[in-house]
Amino acid sequence: MRGACIFSGSSHPHLVEAICERLGQKPAQVDLKKFANGETSVEIKTSVRDQDVFIVQSGSSQINDNVMEMLIMINACKGGSARSITAVMPYFPYSRQSKKKSHRGAITARMLANLMKVAGVDHVITIDLHATQMQGFFKCPVDNLFAEPLLGKWIRMHIPEWWETVVVSKNPGGTKRVTSLADKLGLSFGIVTTDRRKRTQMSMSMYNSAILDTLGNDGTDEHNALKKEAEELRKASLERNDAPKERDWAQPRQKSPPSRPRGNSIRQHTRPGQQIQRASTSIPMSVTGRARGLTNGEPSPLAHSHRPDTPDENAQAEKQEPAAKQTGDEEELTLRPARTLPTVEPVYRDDDGYEEPEGDEDNDDHARDVITGRLVHGHIVDDDVPSPSASQYSEHRGHRSSSDDDNAPDHMTQSILSAASSRWVGGHGGDGGLGGTGDATHSDEEEEEALVNPEIETHVTLVGSVRDKPVVIVDDMIDKAGSWIAAAETVVKRGSASRVYCMATHGLFGGDSLEQLEECQEIEAIIVTNAFPIPEEKRLSSKKLVVLDVSSLLAEAIRRNHHGESISQLYYIMNE
Repeated sequence: MRGACIFSGSSHPHLVEAICERLGQKPAQVDLKKFANGETSVEIKTSVRDQDVFIVQSGSSQINDNVMEMLIMINACKGGSARSITAVMPYFPYSRQSKKKSHRGAITARMLANLMKVAGVDHVITIDLHATQMQGFFKCPVDNLFAEPLLGKWIRMHIPEWWETVVVSKNPGGTKRVTSLADKLGLSFGIVTTDRRKRTQMSMSMYNSAILDTLGNDGTDEHNALKKEAEELRKASLERNDAPKERDWAQPRQKSPPSRPRGNSIRQHTRPGQQIQRASTSIPMSVTGRARGLTNGEPSPLAHSHRPDTPDENAQAEKQEPAAKQTGDEEELTLRPARTLPTVEPVYRDDDGYEEPEGDEDNDDHARDVITGRLVHGHIVDDDVPSPSASQYSEHRGHRSSSDDDNAPDHMTQSILSAASSRWVGGHGGDGGLGGTGDATHSDEEEEEALVNPEIETHVTLVGSVRDKPVVIVDDMIDKAGSWIAAAETVVKRGSASRVYCMATHGLFGGDSLEQLEECQEIEAIIVTNAFPIPEEKRLSSKKLVVLDVSSLLAEAIRRNHHGESISQLYYIMNE
């Protein structure tokens, strides 16, 4: 390409060589070195005046050095009167820090975008940003390429009966990425979610609560103590002479109140015109008339709320209807069934107000697609396996805060301190009071920590049918292995999947994560791209690792940008 210079940073020289080979030119000369104190020095050895400069720099294990080196190279080319400067970053550094995770956190990805703009960048090309809204951090155009065509091509060529494959997301945050790949290939998709449950810790200000007084120190219900206390109260109630007697409301009352004069009789008013009107309230007229008689002629509030008639209508009805029969002190209470309108049919609705159509029978096919399980230390266990957190804290359950040595709580604040407030959660390891600044989905780091934390019992849910089908778990990067192994065991042990493939764009493989994935028997293969540099020793030590080349994708993006062509086809079709 004439009028273009491609510079290589120190992060991924092999990828730059592959890109230049496809474009038919050599990398431009640049001198990269460090001083004794660790400072980065950059010297451009090629004239860049009126040239389109492309600086290829990805992330690596020395991410901070790579970022500083790229900023210096951009500024050096700007000082050399380059026509345009494009930063080609297959893996964008600090992409996981695109939002605040605490009140005093920093949006590091936005800060890096501002630094690149100050250095003089005019265009940015990257692959699969961790969050697509990061494109708004830049004041210059951003081309966020997708590795989806490469991943989809591998699925079609290497998975037997790939049309039966189910694409699964290991967390709710990757649902959009999974559904996009499934739609392109015409496959089914599923999702794996985890629910972190930690033991409740009560503060001193909550001990005097009437509700929490019957709870153990760990917040659980002491069933035996409550059952014994209820039995003692029942026996004491039976021994009392003035114990209340149960009344059968289906039988008529035999004796009238002695304070009411004998001459006052209870009238039952039934008008033909009122039967339809009172049918909607489902209260017979005899019941409302008795309610007025027991209160010396004054209707009760209950009668007011259910009786739509006015006093004038009642007075007119008393003149027309005969009086009820009464013999001595005995009264006959007639219960008349309420009649509904002949033209109105009862409508059955659920608790949420949804009206079920006629002939709709219950179908539990969708319920079978929801499978739950338990995770202990990041691995699927049976339901009868005791939780490590429950056994660890079971010895503290007998303690109550009734000792005189305990500090007395503040009675002015114990009634207003909520378990969902920020004060409560801030000191007890929660996520945020009443939502706060917390996110709807947890970050990858929080998810990994929850899987290995012995105090947290994780419940996993698989939504989607994967029985006897190959499963592809997709995400944008693989850093730690905990969530990947948990998702793989869930779809195999709970969902009865036949094979599992772990697929991501960026293979960071922090620590010994690649070794853990290699040892997992449920995982068939690990598919990543070379957008993030993988050391050669790691690639040779793993038999399951498959690395896809993205040099053709980046080379075509550079060529189209240099000639001013559209790059829309790169999002859908990628032919090598």
